[in-house]
Amino acid sequence: SPYTIYTAPSSPSTTTVVIGLILTNIHTAQVTADVKLVSDTSGGGRAATNGTAFLANDVPIPVGSSLELLSGGKVILETTDAIQIDCSVADKISGTLSIMEIT
Repeated sequence: SPYTIYTAPSSPSTTTVVIGLILTNIHTAQVTADVKLVSDTSGGGRAATNGTAFLANDVPIPVGSSLELLSGGKVILETTDAIQIDCSVADKISGTLSIMEIT
């Protein structure tokens, strides 16, 4: 099941900028990973309320390798939006998320 690596604060005065995400395969075989932005908010130019957007879907990560997402791109999170990661094999990827919270 997906792991929520980060949830934006519920304070309306906080904006979160996701700067980067690195996923590392710590298994003895290739795995695949999903990364989702899960939103339970509406507005702010979003097309749908309570929408989920895949930032990566079923992406292979070879043994001993890392995958860098959002390199050069940024994602803005609204209040209570969450970043979730999932792996084809439970507990076999390690993740590091870089964010900036503006209050």
